Amino acid sequence: MRTGTTYTRHFDIETRQHELLGLDLGEGAPRRALVLGLVLYLVWTGGLLLLFGLPSQVTFTLYFLPPLLVAVIGTQRSRKSDRRWNITYWALNARYLVLGHRPIICGGRRAAARVEWIPRRARWGTKGDALRRESVRRRREYEMDTEVPVIVAGAPIALNAQPRLYGPDAVYRARQRGGRKSTGGTA
Repeated sequence: MRTGTTYTRHFDIETRQHELLGLDLGEGAPRRALVLGLVLYLVWTGGLLLLFGLPSQVTFTLYFLPPLLVAVIGTQRSRKSDRRWNITYWALNARYLVLGHRPIICGGRRAAARVEWIPRRARWGTKGDALRRESVRRRREYEMDTEVPVIVAGAPIALNAQPRLYGPDAVYRARQRGGRKSTGGTA
């Protein structure tokens, strides 16, 4: 068996800006980080200027610090995938939480129905619990006040499961036939 190694991370050469408006930047800042920071400052500060006007001494930090933090931390390499920036990882996570993920069925031969998508509650998991409006104290009080109904269970049900493995071609042909249809007395 052959194995391969990816060396693309080792050949990642980024351009650096060593001088900006006559100011020496020393070893230089990465140009992509500078461009991202500039765009973030234009959007963030421009939006705040349009909404609230010029900053005071107290609100200057709100105008200045968020784009700086996002630009500095966001342009660092992600710990989970060192080929991506943190901001890319954040954007992909936000997109997954908000829009979801369309599953690939039969190698993409058919589009997934809406019911086959992962529901928002399952995607958010414990992250959604933190966003609830009710406080933890109220939830605990509610849990203490409510009575747990007693469920009487019957005898166990014996299952005789026989798994079968169908390939994508068989599933595709079954889908083309329209699912299960009775053909007289045969099944």
